[in-house]
Amino acid sequence: MDSPILLVVPAVGLLGLLFSLYLAFGTLRHSPGPPEIASISRAIQVGASTFLRREYRVMGIAGAAFAVLLAAVLNAYVAVAFLVGVLCSAAAGFIGISISTRANGRVTFAARGGLGKALHVAFSGGAVMGMAVVSLAALGISGTYLFLSGLPSAPDSLTTITGYSMGASFVAIFVRVGGGIFTKAADMGADLVGKVEVGIPEDDPRNAAVIADQVGDNVGDVAGLGADLNQSYTDAIITSLLISAAAPVAGIAWGPKGVAFPLLLSANCIVASGLGTLVTRTLSARDIIRPEALLRVGLLVGGAISLLGSLLLSHFFLQDLRPFLAVVTGLLVGGLIGLNTEYYTYRKPLRSIIQASETGAATNIIAGLAVGLESTVLSMILLALGTLAAHYFAGLYGIAISGIGMLSVLGINVALDAFGSIADNAGGIAQMSGQPGKIRRITDHLDAVGNTTAAIGKAFAASATAAAAISLLAAYSEAMFIEQLDIREPRVMAGLLIGAVLPALFAAMIIKSVDRTAQLIVREVRRQFQEIRGLMEGTTPPDYAACVDIATRGALSRLVLPCALATIIPFVALLTLGPEALAGLLTGCILCGIFLALFMANAGGAWDNAKKRIEAGEMGGRGSIAHTASIIGDTVGDPLKDAAGPTLNILVQLTATVSLAFAPLFLRILGR
Repeated sequence: MDSPILLVVPAVGLLGLLFSLYLAFGTLRHSPGPPEIASISRAIQVGASTFLRREYRVMGIAGAAFAVLLAAVLNAYVAVAFLVGVLCSAAAGFIGISISTRANGRVTFAARGGLGKALHVAFSGGAVMGMAVVSLAALGISGTYLFLSGLPSAPDSLTTITGYSMGASFVAIFVRVGGGIFTKAADMGADLVGKVEVGIPEDDPRNAAVIADQVGDNVGDVAGLGADLNQSYTDAIITSLLISAAAPVAGIAWGPKGVAFPLLLSANCIVASGLGTLVTRTLSARDIIRPEALLRVGLLVGGAISLLGSLLLSHFFLQDLRPFLAVVTGLLVGGLIGLNTEYYTYRKPLRSIIQASETGAATNIIAGLAVGLESTVLSMILLALGTLAAHYFAGLYGIAISGIGMLSVLGINVALDAFGSIADNAGGIAQMSGQPGKIRRITDHLDAVGNTTAAIGKAFAASATAAAAISLLAAYSEAMFIEQLDIREPRVMAGLLIGAVLPALFAAMIIKSVDRTAQLIVREVRRQFQEIRGLMEGTTPPDYAACVDIATRGALSRLVLPCALATIIPFVALLTLGPEALAGLLTGCILCGIFLALFMANAGGAWDNAKKRIEAGEMGGRGSIAHTASIIGDTVGDPLKDAAGPTLNILVQLTATVSLAFAPLFLRILGR
């Protein structure tokens, strides 16, 4: 019954990819600017493609080995699904970086025509990544499901498709960890020597780490957050499929229609994101709305279209509005968490950090920590209420569907994040190429807006992670025949305690990796200022490639251990403590991981925006005590918001996905 209508999903996915291609050509039609702009943009492009090529090589070797393991201990079909997930996720990252590194200089040059034109080019470039992510996710998941369903000799397609989820998580953890280490090590190295020690402006061409910093904005934020959100989206869809097929939902068994509904929602997401993108691009070209308001208009239009599509699908396809109410719950909770994030990273609470900067770095950091911790309270309460409401409407299926609802305009969410990175690059290029102050003011304005949209994107990722991870936990419990989880049982409590500390261990590993790589870059930048004659005077260029190479080697050499940790932990917990203890471990990991991810993202975003407000003239502006304190606070927040924090989403989901995917093996080991 559902097979014919499901063919709509890959068809819409292909149309979404074509629209992404249209956006890419539209972005590239804009002028790259004069040689002084184009040459810097080209250097960033080469650095990003070099890093991505080396990272994908390491990821490819590890992925091939893991696929062989899957084929040996599970079956070849799971391995195929895993490889498809890897390829789709990796392709989305490659497409996004290819355009973002070409759009940056075009935004700088477009700023000569005003704020609206620069915004139009930056958003168009970011939308390429956004549409590629949602289109490839829908195309990959639906295509894999339909292919496996059509093979008479294949095992149950819903069990096998968990391999696709593992593939998306595999790419996400490699790209997010590697890109996060690269971008924050380069950023810290550039800031600590350039702005703090030497006293030159941010993105000054005399600083050897500035190109590495610009490269990091692309590999860490464009590809990184795109992979993060893609993983959350993928897990929400696949767990909805699994839960719908496993048991009746809220007292009603929808059968094949319940399985088809999440896939149709993914097609609806493409349509909503595409139309929201078109509205935003059209309005930006007319330069009639401020960037902050315009980007909200895009989200609101996309959200309204998504809700309308979900309502029609629930009413006409399922003849039941309860799944629609679960979607509404997810979108509403995600929107409120986004507003809460914007409030703490861009509005009134920022004043406390700005004012605290006047008395030094210590008070700046204390104020930032307080803002970050406070910001998590309402978000966690909203997640709790959303979980209860979604479960009330449609049971565990409703919780999974609410995760899709949170990301129902994922294409625009990813576009806004990539837009921020492109604007940041454009500002750096303006500084390095000596553009007039008017252009830098425009790019700084877009960059400040981009910081907030990036923080909101991270909040959406953490929110969707919570919904998807709870659903994965439920699916794992179902697969392992765990009817109740008794926290009074010592092994379950042991699992809870171990799971609660896992995010702290994982975050510590990432932060240490950033710190060690940043130290190497700091030493290299200092060496160049000391040894290269004429560098400080601007008559001799620095060796940018040296810092890019240090950041690349540091990131690639330190990403394997965290990735292995997330994969191995479920096996260790099950073999030593049992399946119930593993369920407890996943529960503890979900709770602490989501809290830390929200805290780190919001605290880092607040520190960053406080620094930008001071640089714009508050508290004495550049060169003041407050400015120096804000730079240090921002440097502390950088590895939290862009490296450690976002990777916790992936840790939470990857451990749960591995536990679910290997459940058949676990049952064989336990003799059940």
